[in-house]
Amino acid sequence: MNLLVTGGCGFIGSNFIRQRLTEKNSRLTKLVNLDALTYAGNPANLADLAGDPRYVFAHGSIGDAALVSRLLAEHQIDAIANFAAESHVDRSIDSPEPFVQTNVVGTLRLLNCTRLYWSALPAAKKEAFRFLHVSTDEVYGTLGPKDPAFTEETPFAPNSPYAASKAASDHFVRSYQHTFKLPTLTTNCSNNYGPYHFPEKLIPLMILNALEGKPLPVYGDGMQIRDWLYVEDHATAIWLVLQRGRVGETYNIGGLNEQPNIEIVKTICSLLERKSPRADGKRYTDQITYVADRPGHDRRYAIDCTKVQRELGWNPRESFATGIEKTVDWYLKNRSWAADITDKKYQRERLGVG
Repeated sequence: MNLLVTGGCGFIGSNFIRQRLTEKNSRLTKLVNLDALTYAGNPANLADLAGDPRYVFAHGSIGDAALVSRLLAEHQIDAIANFAAESHVDRSIDSPEPFVQTNVVGTLRLLNCTRLYWSALPAAKKEAFRFLHVSTDEVYGTLGPKDPAFTEETPFAPNSPYAASKAASDHFVRSYQHTFKLPTLTTNCSNNYGPYHFPEKLIPLMILNALEGKPLPVYGDGMQIRDWLYVEDHATAIWLVLQRGRVGETYNIGGLNEQPNIEIVKTICSLLERKSPRADGKRYTDQITYVADRPGHDRRYAIDCTKVQRELGWNPRESFATGIEKTVDWYLKNRSWAADITDKKYQRERLGVG
């Protein structure tokens, strides 16, 4: 298989690429990573794999139709995994338009280029081709405390500009399968965590702030519930769906672990107190600070992943206890990775460059 991965220098995409290039008996002949290297795209995530002869990096946007068309033809792509997206809710509240440009317009242009390429393939390659679109459970809206978990049949009810942009992209993917018969697949996942997670997100932010003696800001009462999915389990599920999922179908992928945000923060504090205690002898929980809640903050997400379990035999390998410990260990060993991002990339943003 010659695989095109978009957004492969981001958190989930880089973990997916790493898994594909390091697994035994890989089906890959070539993996092309197309990434625009916006603030969350970090080539350092894959620096140690750059020498793999199967790996090709292309700098550019999924909205660049000429570039996408060239990559598809030049590398004779057999499948696409589309991770490229603006994904931070707070940023979408501050400035929605980049989310529309990348998540909606970019996905539409990627679909258009793919359709033109796919329609000209020989019959056998056309039949085997797949386009997998990676999405989020946030398209489904929010749940009450006793509501059943989101299924693939849950109506869309996005509550943030980010979620709205992802819902729109999901609809475009579905429409290209229905109208043009493009062989698409969609996955909607719960909250990911693990290595290479960008430092502005909850779990890495809490780990790094704690180690630096900074406040641990918790929105509202901290009782917003999320289903936490270890990123390597997510990558495994995506690969199974890409290879064996039914064309035109959506598959929900969850971690089977619902917890309030405040409990996540307290778990991180407990692990750090055991692995890297504060020099002053105080507890990391002393750094917890409650701040004004995010506008329109969804109260609860939960994923019913029965379909992917039943059809493809997938189950998460990591419990939250094992996954969060691996994550804390990774950040303790890779503090320079995070420091490089916060020192350089945020600085470039403030200066208006990069």
